[in-house]
Amino acid sequence: MSEKFYITTTLPYVNADPHIGFALEIVHADAIARYRAKCGDEVFFNTGTDEHGVKIYRKAEEENMEVQAYVDEYAARFDRLKTALNLSYNNFIRTTDAHHVAAAQEFWRRCLAADDIYKKNYQVKYCIGCELEKTDSELVDGKCPIHPTRDIEVINEENYFFRFSKYQEKLLSLYKECPDFVLPASRLKEIRTFVEGGLEDFSISRLKEKMPWGIAVPDDPAHVMYVWFDALVNYISAIGWPEDEQKFNTWWPGTQVAGKDNLRQQSAMWQAMLLSAGLPASKQILIHGFINSGGRKMSKSTGNVVDPFSLAEKYGTDALRFYLISQISFFEDSDFTEEKFLEGYNSHLANSLGNLISRVLKMANQYFEGKISEKNGVEVPFKDGMSVKKYLEEEILPTYDRHMEQYELGKAAETVWVLLKRLDGYITDYEPYKLVKTDKERTEAVLANLLFGINAAADMLSPFMPETSEKIHELLGSPKIDTTSFTVKTVDTPLFPRK
Repeated sequence: MSEKFYITTTLPYVNADPHIGFALEIVHADAIARYRAKCGDEVFFNTGTDEHGVKIYRKAEEENMEVQAYVDEYAARFDRLKTALNLSYNNFIRTTDAHHVAAAQEFWRRCLAADDIYKKNYQVKYCIGCELEKTDSELVDGKCPIHPTRDIEVINEENYFFRFSKYQEKLLSLYKECPDFVLPASRLKEIRTFVEGGLEDFSISRLKEKMPWGIAVPDDPAHVMYVWFDALVNYISAIGWPEDEQKFNTWWPGTQVAGKDNLRQQSAMWQAMLLSAGLPASKQILIHGFINSGGRKMSKSTGNVVDPFSLAEKYGTDALRFYLISQISFFEDSDFTEEKFLEGYNSHLANSLGNLISRVLKMANQYFEGKISEKNGVEVPFKDGMSVKKYLEEEILPTYDRHMEQYELGKAAETVWVLLKRLDGYITDYEPYKLVKTDKERTEAVLANLLFGINAAADMLSPFMPETSEKIHELLGSPKIDTTSFTVKTVDTPLFPRK
């Protein structure tokens, strides 16, 4: 039965160019969205840019640009990922959009009406990189461990606060009632431990005279909203909240994809804010790890930042998508180097996928002029006696679907390569290039099974490598997963030339 499925990435700050870490996040979200659409669901896929806050204000000043012009330029750079990574999102929200601004202000009013917003003087240590307050226990040698090159700043002023402490028990109840609310389980345990340790109310405004770039606090022109309070509201303003209740109720709650540095904001702060505003909690939070490069955290100072645009241009969009999904761990930290990328490219794409398709299509064209059909009464199973169709139906497809439904995209992709390896072994077992000399009918049955398996592999690859999937179906002359007749084309150039 068809369902409505809403998935959203976080909104990256527009204080730097898109990097490989966000490419990981959005490609995984895209693969999930494409899989749900393939299953017949109606999908709303949201991404966009976070355009307020002191980091952006200072960056625009550094570049001698008017702030709005600065964020316009960088938002366009992030939106270009849609083409570079072949993304299927159907909504790109900017937190400077007029509708989002109005939604954030209405959200503020509802939290205020719930008596969850108040004003007080305070002094706190603050990491500009995280845009978060930091306790001494969170610092290492006086520095934020995530942004060790930035100095911790001390804020001393009167701000508005959100009564985060009020929602400790309700958050713990949410985690208990929904044991897969945060994935992986280790991140749910982490956020539960954080909440159990006690919650402190957090600041949700800044003095406009010190930081003028932000959404105005309703009825208090001296303050602008703290960037996190504003940005988190995008998940519901993107689906019509507050004025379009029908659209909002159609899509919410949604599934959110975020990095591990967003764990607290997405799975605790945002959930408390939703409770305060009288709205349902998110459906699920998927937390991914970081991508390091050569064993070190990526940074401009070390010169190891990986540019997804240049990689996609050099090796192809699908090659990059394949690597991010199948060779980079989503839930844990991973390491990226171009050498590892090339190793995975040649091993899996050039040698395995590309070579198998080239061999089978060459035999089909050479022996049968490209026209292959299943022969009634001619069964050529694997050597263990299982037919290719039964192997797909009982082992490969259920395993693939289970992994996809559990968001284990890497394991789902691995399942495709298990199938490809089995098909390669099938060629070795039956040697159709020899069999054709003595039994042409049986040879055609072997090739029909191989093409049936390759066709299924192409279908399974569609969420990960949509362009490649389409090319394979085109080469086989059949876009249908259950077909047993093929009119194949010749492979003029390899799908993935060795690099």
